Amino acid sequence: MNSVEARALSFRHGDGPLVLRGLDFRVEAGEFVCLLGHSGGGKTTLLRLAAGLERPTSGELLVGGSPVAGPGTDRGMVFQEHSLFPWLTARANVAFGVRQAFRRLSRREAEARAVYFLERAGLAGGLDLYPHQMSGGMRQRAAVARMLAMDARVWLLDEPFSALDPTMRLSLQTLVRKLWAEGEPRKTVLFVTHNVDEALRLADRILFLGGGRIAGDLRAATGEGTDSDEARRFALRTELARLYREHAAGRDVA
Repeated sequence: MNSVEARALSFRHGDGPLVLRGLDFRVEAGEFVCLLGHSGGGKTTLLRLAAGLERPTSGELLVGGSPVAGPGTDRGMVFQEHSLFPWLTARANVAFGVRQAFRRLSRREAEARAVYFLERAGLAGGLDLYPHQMSGGMRQRAAVARMLAMDARVWLLDEPFSALDPTMRLSLQTLVRKLWAEGEPRKTVLFVTHNVDEALRLADRILFLGGGRIAGDLRAATGEGTDSDEARRFALRTELARLYREHAAGRDVA
């Protein structure tokens, strides 16, 4: 069970103002959900809570029905910065993650799994490159491969492609969506972005955070390209534009 659920979830940094204010929502297993909202609206904070990197001020966040108590291999996170170990090759970076997730695998088995997922991520020719030898797109592909190889039940992606050029961004969006769609069972995805087009391209559902709360919960278009689908996309853009305007004046500091 890969659901993600917030119950009266609130969070503040130290003695600062509340960043999240009594959030209540549920993401079902296998959903692909994008989080939109202004900078400082709490999107990254919510992902860090789901990853177990922060603790709630009050309320709780549950993954698979259990409160998140800390980091775990059931959740994989890809940051805007790739977070690869600079002294390890792409192969070794991914194999290290595999060994954390599958303690019984031998080094050879872990490396074989790493190679498989690096190849799926389009890095067959970069297995033995170090991060400083890779382009930004290659580093993010390696980070995605590590998440896949660890077989995390929940994917947490925090603006992973925002620093990339449009062509590479589209390529990686297509890769992530394809690998998610091919999953059996499908993983549960929380994907933070500031890019409305990216959210409309990827998501089944969009949560808009404003003022530390869920200000909008929108079902995305089907992606089938029909007239009704295009009408749905237009309606979504209109509603998202309204939400951005409505919450522009009251941004939180997160």
